[in-house]
Amino acid sequence: MKIYNLVYNIFCVILIIVVLFLIVSVFPITGNFKVLVVQSGSMEPTIHTGSVVFVKPSNEYKIKDIVTFGTISKTQTPTTHRIVDIRVQASQPLYTTKGDANNAPDQKEITAKEIVGKVFLDIPYLGYAISFAKTKLGFVLIIVIPALAVILEESVKIKNELNKKKTENV
Repeated sequence: MKIYNLVYNIFCVILIIVVLFLIVSVFPITGNFKVLVVQSGSMEPTIHTGSVVFVKPSNEYKIKDIVTFGTISKTQTPTTHRIVDIRVQASQPLYTTKGDANNAPDQKEITAKEIVGKVFLDIPYLGYAISFAKTKLGFVLIIVIPALAVILEESVKIKNELNKKKTENV
């Protein structure tokens, strides 16, 4: 029973932390970090497909930094690659990026305005669970059923406490 409680508590804490990160990353706050799921293997073996990356804007980007750039929307997926070269044109830096698994650099240089931010943390394979949680079945299995289990468990505790109070008063 103690092992069950330990696993249950760890699961709840992890779930709460992930949900909080996801909620906070959605707010359009300048300088806010983003939580994104890696969709391809272009950064293997450094960042695996299905990883979750935490990205934060920076004032400065350097060669070897892993950055996410492009538009984030339901129809467009940003890219996460490493900066391999920087050149200055009209006093503005232009960044050449490349996926670690790719043979050649990306064809298009990017500007600082196109960069969402620098990757400061990645958690391998967590993105699969997040992507699954976004489906109807995943939402039910990962969110609804555990929530119902917590509600049921707390209801039983309340009922037991009420019964305990009744027997003490009799």
